[in-house]
Amino acid sequence: MSSALLALEAQVRDDLAKTSHPSAPWLEPTAAPDGQPALDVLIVGGGQSGLATAFGLRRSQVTSILIIDKAGEGREGPWLSYARMYKLRSPKDYTGPDLDIPSLTYQSWHEARFGKADWDALELIPRELWAEYLLWFRRAANLTVHNACELLEIAPAADGLLAATVAHGGATKILYARKIVLATGQEAMGNWTIPEPLQHLPARLVARASDDIDFAALAGQTVAVVGAGATAFDNAAMALEAGAAEVHLLCRRAEIQLIQPYRWLTFRGFLRHFCDLDDVWRWRFMRAILELREGFPQATYDRCARFSNFHLHEGSPIKAAREAGEQIELKTPREALRVHFVICGAGTEIDFAERRELKNFANNIATWADRYQPPEDEQSPRLARYPYLADDYAFTERVAGLTPWINNVHLFAFASTMSFGPSGSSINAMTTAIPKLVYGLTRGLFRADLERHWNSFRAYNVPQAVIPARSGR
Repeated sequence: MSSALLALEAQVRDDLAKTSHPSAPWLEPTAAPDGQPALDVLIVGGGQSGLATAFGLRRSQVTSILIIDKAGEGREGPWLSYARMYKLRSPKDYTGPDLDIPSLTYQSWHEARFGKADWDALELIPRELWAEYLLWFRRAANLTVHNACELLEIAPAADGLLAATVAHGGATKILYARKIVLATGQEAMGNWTIPEPLQHLPARLVARASDDIDFAALAGQTVAVVGAGATAFDNAAMALEAGAAEVHLLCRRAEIQLIQPYRWLTFRGFLRHFCDLDDVWRWRFMRAILELREGFPQATYDRCARFSNFHLHEGSPIKAAREAGEQIELKTPREALRVHFVICGAGTEIDFAERRELKNFANNIATWADRYQPPEDEQSPRLARYPYLADDYAFTERVAGLTPWINNVHLFAFASTMSFGPSGSSINAMTTAIPKLVYGLTRGLFRADLERHWNSFRAYNVPQAVIPARSGR
C-alpha cells in the first residue's frame, strides 16, 4: 500500500475519533434462543448500501451488527458482475457511503491512489475503481462482511427476535437478530423482467440483464435487447463489442426517453423530505419519475452508435415470440425480426413470491395498492405492487396482527423508492437516506429498551462533584 493511502487511513481514524461524540455504549446484549447474544442488526447485502448502513450504525454506537453477502469478497453488488458500463453515470463529486466524512470520500481515496491532477482530469469514475474503493472503504471503516453467506428465510423467534436462516460453507445455520436490514439492491423484492411473450422460450435463448451472459458466444449472431434505458444500451454495447453480427435494441415507446429525472431530483430538499410528503404527493412524484424510467448519457448511446450494425427500433414492444429452428422470431407492431438470442434489459418487477427469504410473510406485506387509491389518470398497477413502508423503512402489515414481527424487517433497496424516493440503490441519495434509516433503527432499539433505560436512570447515582464534610455541622 502506498504511503499516501496509509496516511489517508490514519486521517480516517483521526477524523472518526474526533467526531465520535457521544461514544457511550447504550445497548446491552440480548440472549438468543441458542444461548448466544443476539445481533442488534443483521444487514443482508455487503454492497455500498450495506456498508454505509453498518458504518452509520457504528457511528451511533450500535456495534453488535453483522453484514452478510452471498457473493465472494469484492463481488458484492453489481459492479463486477452485471453492471456493464465503463464508468459510473453519477457525477464524480457525488458523495456516497462516506456519510460526510471527507477523508472517506471517493475523491480522497482517488487522490491518494492516483494524485490530485488525475482527479482533476477525471470525468467519470471507472466502474472497477468504484468497486476497489468500496473494498478500501470497508477496511478503512473497520467493517467486516461474511461473504458466501446467503439468506434463505426470515421467521419470528422468541422474545421479539428474528431468526434468519442462512447458508454458508455448505451448511445452514440460524442467526438471531433484533432487526434485519435488506440492503439487496435491484432484486430485493422481485427479479429482472422477462416480457410475457418471451417467458415460454428456453433459457439458452433468453437472458436477463442481471444474468452471467457469455458475450463471446454471441460473436457472429443476431441479438435483440429489450428495453431502452442505460442498462439495455450497456448490454447491447457488450454484444456489439464481442462481435455480434447485428444488435437490435427494441424500445416500446414511440420515442426513446432522453430525460434523466434523477438529475432533477438530486437536491437536499427532495432527497431528505420527499418521504415526509403525504401519499398523494409521493405517488404523484414517483409515478411520474418511475414511468419515465431512467434516461441514458451521451457516452452510453455513442458506445453503441459507433457500430453500423446497431439498430434502434422505437415503438417496438414485443407482441409475440416463437422458436424458429435455431433462431427466435420476434413480432413487434412494426416488423418481424429473426434473432439468435434475446437480452431483457427492461428493469425489475415487484413480485414478493420471487424471493424465498420472504415466504413467511410475503402474503402480508402491505403494498401501495393496499394503502392508497390514486385518481383514474394516475393509475399504475406496476407501481401499486411496491411495498408500502413505515417511516423507518420497515415493512408494514397488509392485515394487522398476522405478522407483527415484520416491523423489525427494514427494506433499503430499489423497492423502497415509492415510499422514500431514491434511497437504497442510489449513490446520490446515500448522504440523506442512510442517516434516516439509521435514525429509524436506533429509535426502534431505544424504544424497545425504554423500561431498562428508565430503571438505569433511576439507579444512576454517580456524583458530579465531591464536597468535603465541614466542621461544626
